[in-house]
Amino acid sequence: MGSVFGNLFRISTFGESHGGGVGVVLEGCPPRLSIEIAEIQRDLDRRRPGQSLLTTPRQETDQAEILSGVFEGRTLGTPIGILVRNRDARPSAYAEMRETYRPSHADFTTDAKYGIRNWQGGGRASARETIGRVAAGAIARKLLIEGAGIEVLAWVRRVQAIDSKVDPESVTLAEIDANEVRCPDSDAAQEMYQLIDSMRRQGDSVGGVIECIARNVPTGLGDPVFDKLEADLAKALMSLPAAKGFEIGSGFGGTSLTGSEHNDPFVTDSKGRTRTTSNRSGGIQGGISNGESINLRVAFKPTATINTAQQTVTRRGDAVTLSAGGRHDPCVLPRAVPIVEAMVCLTLADHWLRQRAQDVIPREG
Repeated sequence: MGSVFGNLFRISTFGESHGGGVGVVLEGCPPRLSIEIAEIQRDLDRRRPGQSLLTTPRQETDQAEILSGVFEGRTLGTPIGILVRNRDARPSAYAEMRETYRPSHADFTTDAKYGIRNWQGGGRASARETIGRVAAGAIARKLLIEGAGIEVLAWVRRVQAIDSKVDPESVTLAEIDANEVRCPDSDAAQEMYQLIDSMRRQGDSVGGVIECIARNVPTGLGDPVFDKLEADLAKALMSLPAAKGFEIGSGFGGTSLTGSEHNDPFVTDSKGRTRTTSNRSGGIQGGISNGESINLRVAFKPTATINTAQQTVTRRGDAVTLSAGGRHDPCVLPRAVPIVEAMVCLTLADHWLRQRAQDVIPREG
C-alpha cells in the first residue's frame, strides 16, 4: 500500500513518468465543498515543467481532468478521481538507462526490490508522480481555508550555501511567486538564480532547503503516540523525491540551547486564549498542535540525474561511464515548493477531520 497516504482524508496516486498519464484518487473529502478546476490547476501550474530556464525543458501543460466526485462545482462526498495525461513523453531519451543504473537514483533499488522497473524517466520514482499529490493538495487547501481558516505557504529558503532572510509570519504568496526561484528575499533569489543557471549550463545540479509555514492552525491536531502531528508531517515530506532531511521549530539548532533558553513560555492573551511568547516548538508540543504557527523545513539533495559523466555499473555488473540524457531540473526546489505545500495541506486536512470526529461529544467546562 505504498501509494496510499492518509486516514480519513486519503489519497492514492498512480502513473509513471512516461506512461499514459498520472493522477490521484481522493477519498474522504466532505460533500458540498466548493471546488473549481481552476483552483486545482493553479497549484499544478506552479509545479509543472518548462516554467523557466531553471526547470526541465519538458513541455507539459499538466491540464487536470476531474473524472469523478465533483458535480456542478461541489464535491459529492464520493471518491474524487483526477487525471493528468502525459503529452510530451520521450522515452527514447532514456534508452541508455535501460541496462545502466544512474548514481543516487532509484534505478538500482527498484530493480533490487521488484526485479523489474520502468527505466523511462525513472517510472514511478520520477517527481512526475507528485502531480497527483498536488492536485489532491489543492482540494485539501480549500477544505482547510473554508473549514478552519488555515493558510499554508512554502518558499525556497536556501540553495546550496546561499541563505535568505524571510519572516515566516509575514511572507505572502505574491512575494514567493515574484521570481522564478520562489524565494521571497529578492537579493538572495538573484544569487540563487545565477547559481542554478550556472549548474544547468555545466550539466550539474544543486540542492537546498524549503521552508513552510501553516498559520491559524487550531489546537488539538495530532494523535499520539505513533500519529503525532510532526511525525506524520515528517513522513509526508520525507516521502517526496529528493527529500533528505526534515526539521520543525528550532530543529537541530535547538540542540545547542539550554532548556531555559528553548522553552516557550505560556501566557493568556487579550481574548483569554493560552498562547506562547516564542515558538521554538514550531507549533507542536507532545505531538499535538498548540495553536501557534507550524514552521518546518525540508532539505532536498541535488538532482540525481545529471549530464556530467559519472562512474556506474550495468544490470550485469559491468563498469561503465554514464552521462545521463533526458530532461532534468538543475535544482528541484522551485518546483518542489507547491509539492511541499500539498503534503502539508493533506496532512493537516486529515488530522483536522480526525479531530472533528473525536469532538462529537461536547466537552465539560
